[in-house]
Amino acid sequence: MYEPIRTKSVHTPACPDPDFPHRSREEELDIQLAGHLAALLTVTDELRSLTPSGDLDTAAERLADQVARLRGGVQPVRATSAAHGGDAQIAPLHRRAHALAGRALVVAASRADTAAAILSAERIDAHAAASAEPVAAG
Repeated sequence: MYEPIRTKSVHTPACPDPDFPHRSREEELDIQLAGHLAALLTVTDELRSLTPSGDLDTAAERLADQVARLRGGVQPVRATSAAHGGDAQIAPLHRRAHALAGRALVVAASRADTAAAILSAERIDAHAAASAEPVAAG
């Protein structure tokens, strides 16, 4: 009914190139998790500049520690932005941080990284609570 395949697939080379960098699934997940946590750190730093708080300071330090751990000790670049936008920008930043923390949680759970998963879950809760609070009119 069907003719058998007589040639090798183009997707599996006969001689794999040993010089081509290959990463394991764990390495790829580490890179992805570090990226999500670094993005969350950036948003956290933006929120800290708009609404300084001890909770955000602690969260930023913990996020920086996790990113450094995943990147082999290389500290993340920290955002030092001046506060712009005021109260109108706070709610969207909390929503973005909530989404980033959710993505980080999914990756942390898939790679069984308990510390990153706990931190991500805590940030999800904190940003959900902050999004639910009414913003005080200036």
